[in-house]
Amino acid sequence: MTTRNQRPDRAELPPLPATAPPVPAPDPETDARIRAADRAHVFHSWSAQGHIAPLPIAGAAGSWFWDYSGDRYLDFSSQLVNVNIGHQHPKLVAGIAEQAARLATVSPAFANDARAEAARLIAEVAPGDLNRVFFTNGGAEANEHAVRMARAHTGRHKVMAAYRSYHGATAGAIALTGEPRRWGSEPVAPGVVRYWGPYPYRSAFHAGTEEEESARALEHLRRTMVMEGPHTIAALVLETVVGTNGILVPPPGYLEGVRALCDEFGVLLIADEVMAGFGRCGEWFAVDHWGVVPDLITFAKGINSGYVPLGGVVISDAVADTFRDRPYPGGLTYSGHPLACASAVVSMGVFREENILEHVRTLGEKVIGPELRALAERHPSVGDVRGLGVFWAVELVRDRETREPLVPFNASGADAAPMAEFTAACKAGGLWPFAHFNRTHVVPPCTITEEEVRYGIALLDRALDVADRHTTAAGPGRPGPAAPGR
Repeated sequence: MTTRNQRPDRAELPPLPATAPPVPAPDPETDARIRAADRAHVFHSWSAQGHIAPLPIAGAAGSWFWDYSGDRYLDFSSQLVNVNIGHQHPKLVAGIAEQAARLATVSPAFANDARAEAARLIAEVAPGDLNRVFFTNGGAEANEHAVRMARAHTGRHKVMAAYRSYHGATAGAIALTGEPRRWGSEPVAPGVVRYWGPYPYRSAFHAGTEEEESARALEHLRRTMVMEGPHTIAALVLETVVGTNGILVPPPGYLEGVRALCDEFGVLLIADEVMAGFGRCGEWFAVDHWGVVPDLITFAKGINSGYVPLGGVVISDAVADTFRDRPYPGGLTYSGHPLACASAVVSMGVFREENILEHVRTLGEKVIGPELRALAERHPSVGDVRGLGVFWAVELVRDRETREPLVPFNASGADAAPMAEFTAACKAGGLWPFAHFNRTHVVPPCTITEEEVRYGIALLDRALDVADRHTTAAGPGRPGPAAPGR
């Protein structure tokens, strides 16, 4: 594996963690065959098809994966922030195989033990009276159905959704989405009202503290709801902790204030926990950090680490009672698929047996947070560090004083070159990052070891030298002013 030359003032990298799996010998023939078939026949998401060359992956284990060239990567992306219990967990693989041998599929009109047990376990850890689960195939469908339930329950049609959000790419979910991936699908379904959520580092409300940010964001939200007519608003949907668009942890009092506004106006609160839930933030559901009980919670990704597609809506008793005597107008052929639900049951067992929630909290508080804040002290390209659990963002800037982003919003081509160089440096060192706009996210599996985290952050430290070259600070490696960090 290639790595960038070490600077004279840079300490040696820590040794490769003992958990790093051995990789097979290079297999160029298989690599070439997969690349050719992929290029000829696979149509990829969010991509100009002629401008991509997807890397064929040969295998994975724990927090690592490797390719057919013999290069091994520490997965600081958890693929798409979903492999929460790591790659190829033996209990989860065995559980899927056992279910497949016993009952591979069944219509959702029947009851089956895997689906019933998965729903029971989810309801058991959900807050408040969220006691029913409607299963979907992923997060986008979950958000679609949560909105449908809210509209049917309230008899209202509008849904409030934030800028800097992503809720999925199906027709209704992309309408909720508040970032550039929506633009190519417009015009979208009507009825979505956009609002600004809190973002202390780049406040839309000119706030100077997190407390001001919270109060001003809530006042903005109240005014928007009043101007739209609360009697027309069925639901407000938000990512409890904004994911792809910045790992934006809500400031103190914000979620509680949103809950109070929704109660005041009879609006349902939908918490999109597709990315933030199931251990990512150190709790079963991220809302538990703030003691807030939504009316509906959507989930997917981390519940079974994506081993089999699965998502769902956790439903309050009041919303579920709406459909006691009237049919719910929706369904899916694969709702509550036995293989997916069996994997969820095993996965939730693994969370408990391996004490993963406590492990995540410890990593966030004692390892990831302090290590990333130390990086901010060394690198003038680091403008802000924020997160919790194993859900962190490092925001990269050209200038700390002006907070000019390292690359422009939604940059492409030459404008995006600094971030492209940074991500290439990560990969060359054996670290697979999750980068979006001017940020790199530190979102490894929840089961990653402390040793692996420290090794990955050491690799990130080196790659940030590349970003530093694009700052207004004088020369790579020379410390700029101290960066804020939370």
